Amino acid sequence: MSEQRFDVWAAGAAYERYMGRWSRLVAEEFAAWLDCAADLRWLDVGCGTGVLSAVVSARCRPRTVPGVDRSEGFVRSARIAAPGPAHFVVADAMSLPLRDGTWDAAVSGLTLNFLPEPTAAVAEMARVVRPGGLVATYVWDYAEGMGFLRRFWDAAVEVAPSARALDEGRRFPVCRPERLRGVWLDAGLTDVSTTPIEVPTVFAGFADLWEPFLSGQGPAAGYVASLAPADRDRLRDTLGAALPRRPDGCVELTARAWAVSGRKQGDMGTPRRGIRKQASQQ
Repeated sequence: MSEQRFDVWAAGAAYERYMGRWSRLVAEEFAAWLDCAADLRWLDVGCGTGVLSAVVSARCRPRTVPGVDRSEGFVRSARIAAPGPAHFVVADAMSLPLRDGTWDAAVSGLTLNFLPEPTAAVAEMARVVRPGGLVATYVWDYAEGMGFLRRFWDAAVEVAPSARALDEGRRFPVCRPERLRGVWLDAGLTDVSTTPIEVPTVFAGFADLWEPFLSGQGPAAGYVASLAPADRDRLRDTLGAALPRRPDGCVELTARAWAVSGRKQGDMGTPRRGIRKQASQQ
């Protein structure tokens, strides 16, 4: 069974209900943490449906924010939803169609773990920023901090132990602060900092949590789509029984992401405000 065949990211509306509503909250905290000056040239790598580009456009007063993603479906959604100065093109994060040293900041949201060579991808982001430019990302803490996915995979393994091989917490070890720091250092970046970002994920009821897993977007939903109806029902019931519920039926969990940032070596030229001092240095 191929792990990668479940990693489908194509339908913007389905992604929005499955993950976009939570990733937007993280993007807001990430942009606040970076605390960059206005009028910078930003690049959003693996832009998806344009969530991070939209936040940067609204909060950071950028000169420009092009977003690149290899999913044509996501790029179409981003073009509809994100405001100017953001704009979007279909391109591969592993081979950016951009000149060296032309951007002030290259950022990426919830993408790094899905790229075939994370260190090479970060080095490619560093290639296109100016000396002293910022390279930063955030990724879900699949192993411990992504509450509803952690409970989903625990239930999946309880129903079918073979699902363990597809567990995102197992597949994506880069989604931890020490591994992220190592990738940034291996890519030649300096002033490396990491910080956790935790956001609430409150579901109106179990259906609000379960139904997005039927969309086919991402590893967990792709796994659900592969199951026979009876096995899918067993997984649904096992997950439902394991979730905490408030008296009104709401399911209240949290989701943690890890953010990392670093600087490209070289003369920074015109001073720019960097990330906040409360960022943890590791």
